[in-house]
Amino acid sequence: MNLAEQLEQDEKFEEAYVEYKKQLVNKQGDVELLTKLGHIALILDKKDDAKIYYGKILEIDPPNILAHEQLIDLFINEDKFKYYLLRGNMHALQQQMSHAKNDFKKAIDHAKNPQESLPARYLYAGLCEGQGKLNEAVDEYLKISDYDEKNPVIYLKLAELLEKTEGITSAIHILERGRKEQGFKDFEEILAGYYIRNSQPEKALELAQKDLTKVRALFDLGRNDEGYDILMKIKDKYSKEKVFHSLLAQYYFQKDMFEEAFKEIDEYAKIEPNSPLIYQMRALIFEKQGDSFNEHLNWGKFNIIRGEKDVALNEYLTAHRFDDKNVDLIETIAALLEAEGDKTKASEFYERLADIDPKNRLALEKLADFRESIGDNYGAIEYMDRLKEIDPRNEFVQKNYDKIKDRAENGMGIMQFLKSIFGKRMG
Repeated sequence: MNLAEQLEQDEKFEEAYVEYKKQLVNKQGDVELLTKLGHIALILDKKDDAKIYYGKILEIDPPNILAHEQLIDLFINEDKFKYYLLRGNMHALQQQMSHAKNDFKKAIDHAKNPQESLPARYLYAGLCEGQGKLNEAVDEYLKISDYDEKNPVIYLKLAELLEKTEGITSAIHILERGRKEQGFKDFEEILAGYYIRNSQPEKALELAQKDLTKVRALFDLGRNDEGYDILMKIKDKYSKEKVFHSLLAQYYFQKDMFEEAFKEIDEYAKIEPNSPLIYQMRALIFEKQGDSFNEHLNWGKFNIIRGEKDVALNEYLTAHRFDDKNVDLIETIAALLEAEGDKTKASEFYERLADIDPKNRLALEKLADFRESIGDNYGAIEYMDRLKEIDPRNEFVQKNYDKIKDRAENGMGIMQFLKSIFGKRMG
């Protein structure tokens, strides 16, 4: 036990306080030491000192609940703005978001001036956004922009939210306001991207600062050769960037140079292997080539990555119409149907798979399992016998064969199977 701790234990708080302050010279970031100083400062009624120590704790350890609680008590009768701001922070840390929002609102109301209210407004807007109340967040950020207009982050955040709530045109408007009224030069490149997405390539070309953005705008304007010339000039600099390869693929696509386009898509895929854009680009090429099977197959993959499984399934089923013997596709369709809970429909595709590939272990196992699940034990045994021939050690067969065969031979399976079809009428 060091001297300060001994003095504190002996309740010699003034002396302990002096000793702890000496230690702080070499331990500015020590939360434990700051906590002790804050605690003793309260005992000695040195409230201003306590505020400093607990404030430093929050700078080092923002989620520190004890520091929040002590500061809340210190400010309750002195500064309502800080009191509600700190209480809101603590409620947010405790995941009590409704209470936190109410506290931040009260902090805003108790602020001495608009500038003082800004921390509370930022926190309030952030909570609104986190709760999905985007229009409320937009309203608050617009208020913030009136008093913190030199902060470019406000305009970027508003653009992000306005695109979701009102559309891309509103997002462009707020960014243009920041560019023209506040002189945010960096917004030009950002705006160029927005204009491209809003099908305004001529505006994008006026503002674009980066070569790749200029190329994208030129391609959208139909000035393909100009864009291609820029790509060739910057090839050494950007050849390892995915955007470079996607743009080059776009150029070759527009020129009907499909083999070259596919090569660039492959290069893109090496850099960003899980991007849906890979399959979107391939689908567009196959469509242009008149290859309907691969077109819809790639649209299916595109939607799988995007999480749109229903759309993907429809694309796969369309592809199946153009090639109903593709084993990988049939297996994919069956798995998607099974994942959706449509085991009956899935079994139809597993049956097709077994017809095309009689030794397909997956199909036989799935069909045996399905037949057993509906009480058709004879049907299950038929598939399991086929499995035994090609895979004698199959785990599913070893675990279930004797049990299901016994049911089939005792006639139990037939009754169960018929009952599954006719229900209670079977008695």
